[in-house]
Amino acid sequence: MKDDSAFGPSLRLLATRRFGTFWCASLLSNIGTWAQQVAQPWLLLSLGASPFLLGLDAFAQGAPVFLLTLVGGALADHLDRRRVIVLFQSIQMLCPVLLVALILSGRIQPWMVIVLSLVVGVTDALSMPSFQTIAPSLVRREQIPTAIALNSTQFNLSRILGPSLAGVLMASVGAAGAFAANAVSYVPFILIALWVLPVLPRVGSQLPAERLTGRAILQAIRQVVHLPALRGALLTVFTTSVLCAPVITFCPVLVKSLSQGGVGHFSLTMSVFGAGGLLGALGLLAVKPEQDRRPISSWLAVAFGVVVVLAALNRWLWGLPVLFVLAGIVMTASNASANALVQSLAPPALRGQAVSLFMLAMRGGLSVGSLLTGAVTSGLGIHEALLINGVLAVGVQLALGRAWRHGALPPPAPA
Repeated sequence: MKDDSAFGPSLRLLATRRFGTFWCASLLSNIGTWAQQVAQPWLLLSLGASPFLLGLDAFAQGAPVFLLTLVGGALADHLDRRRVIVLFQSIQMLCPVLLVALILSGRIQPWMVIVLSLVVGVTDALSMPSFQTIAPSLVRREQIPTAIALNSTQFNLSRILGPSLAGVLMASVGAAGAFAANAVSYVPFILIALWVLPVLPRVGSQLPAERLTGRAILQAIRQVVHLPALRGALLTVFTTSVLCAPVITFCPVLVKSLSQGGVGHFSLTMSVFGAGGLLGALGLLAVKPEQDRRPISSWLAVAFGVVVVLAALNRWLWGLPVLFVLAGIVMTASNASANALVQSLAPPALRGQAVSLFMLAMRGGLSVGSLLTGAVTSGLGIHEALLINGVLAVGVQLALGRAWRHGALPPPAPA
């Protein structure tokens, strides 16, 4: 009997030299990133920062997406993506190095952490479209959904390993250990981008300078959002990021509000969130590449809103990890399905711009949502703020999905 499972081809793709090496280097880099993501909000709280400053820190890291990610998409389409990544990742690597120095010197203050988050946000906005388009460039067009699902798998595996590493380092040597681990994790990824990945040719027909004007970028954006399937995917991700994803940003506030939970509960909750994300990504590997991803993304986005409502109503410390497992499953599967749809349908010459819009919806939405949730939390409390977010998310996603899930999909873009 023929085996219809998609797991076999997925594992064979992971065993290839170029994609497999890229996957491993990305895993190491993301482990360091998540170690810092756990240590940084806890460091801010230990320095006396308010929930609003916690939200402001997330906003500072995500806000540059609004101004620069579209430029980053144009860079991805018209420059060597390896060099774009290496340049901005090298600058970004200096930020955790500076944090370690400030902590060890005893001069660390909340505003310094926020400023360095802004630097990370700027470099992310300019380099992430290039990073996101590398995996599809290493595989055939029909393998793009599988490559994205595998990339999501390593990202969520790092969400398990990173917080676990952070918990060990914070309990033994303090937050500086987590920041140092993040700085070191950049090195293998930069080396892989330089010497293992192929030179990625420009796919645009015009010179970079001509395609980096505001008019040219706006024209490319109009081409991307012209397709209802892509527009629906972007709106679904944006709504999830504004209303649901802040539950992750404010996880330390939730933990502290429940019987004064400590850093161990916080790192555990973030780790199981990564475990849920890993389960969601593995589930997508069983989905056939040709299957319509719109219902998956839409209905799981609704489910994420329900999980946020339950997290707002929960008053049991050990109930939080359970809810965060569910949050990881639905958020990862929903966003990765939307990402696969965007990259499969976007023309190759516009794939970087399409990814920049996806990143704008995901990262920019999170920055706005974190800032707004932080303001509401300071006034009403964390549980009340998340309850409002979750109820709104369910209503908006149901309305969006009703229009988005219907209608025929356009044919995938040629390779």
